[in-house]
Amino acid sequence: MEQRILVIGSLNMDMVVNVEQMPLRGETIMGKSLAYVPGGKGANQACAAGKLGKNVAMLGCIGDDANGSILRDSLSAAGVDVSPLVVCPGVPTGLAVITVDSTGGNSIIVIAGANGQCGPEVIRAHEQLIADHDIIVLQLEIPMEAVMEAVRLAKAHGKTVVLNPAPAPDSLPDELLRSVDYFTPNETELAKLSGMSTDTVEQAEEAAGMLIREKGVGAVLATMGSAGALLVTKEGAQLIPTKKVQAVDTTAAGDTFHGGFVTGLAEGRSLMDAIRMGNTAATISVTRKGAQTSIPTREEVDALL
Repeated sequence: MEQRILVIGSLNMDMVVNVEQMPLRGETIMGKSLAYVPGGKGANQACAAGKLGKNVAMLGCIGDDANGSILRDSLSAAGVDVSPLVVCPGVPTGLAVITVDSTGGNSIIVIAGANGQCGPEVIRAHEQLIADHDIIVLQLEIPMEAVMEAVRLAKAHGKTVVLNPAPAPDSLPDELLRSVDYFTPNETELAKLSGMSTDTVEQAEEAAGMLIREKGVGAVLATMGSAGALLVTKEGAQLIPTKKVQAVDTTAAGDTFHGGFVTGLAEGRSLMDAIRMGNTAATISVTRKGAQTSIPTREEVDALL
């Protein structure tokens, strides 16, 4: 039977500004376009899992404003169960200001808004929701205390925990790392959290191996941009390459990877096949603009696979 996925995390309205190149400090430049797109790492990952599979629910906080309604409706349209979402009166929905240059690279400023209200008490109030799902997916755009509580409850109920450490802090508690089954940083986040260079695949292997040996992480699955995904376990390391494409906008590529990966896990696919599904979904997403608007359908992913 297919496993059920619960994504716990952030929901943001993305304000996307397209520019020719990133402004320098103190520089004023002209933008090419402006768009408002549903986003937030948690919501993006839930949306991707909803579009690519089923049995996905989202727990997080939104404001009682227009942006909150738009975000909820976007997830619902993608097939996500939004009934667990908590509405916080008088608090604005989270906002992300994203600048995208002509090469598809981006820089992002996040204003937490209602995401900051998603504390441990919200998690505890939804313990049964965690107990009713099999794979618990988390990021770091909600308070760390909430992430810790969610992981604690997930492990108490014997669930699989996937932690995307983004945005990456300077360090993470060892207690948290020991409880993670799949730790999924990108190469920049892996470098920051390991204190080691990740400029090459070999260096990334070393950094991931250190987290497994010294911090007790179950497995590290590092997204390496156009190189693909690097899986490191106690048994060894393997790079799973991805198809080369011309990137238009890399916003939410990592989130789309996560949606594909956990969908593959939930369907009982092999670990390698689940990673390939994540790679393929992310590859398609970078050829399109926006966050949730760039996430492909299952039919598109299956066709490329």
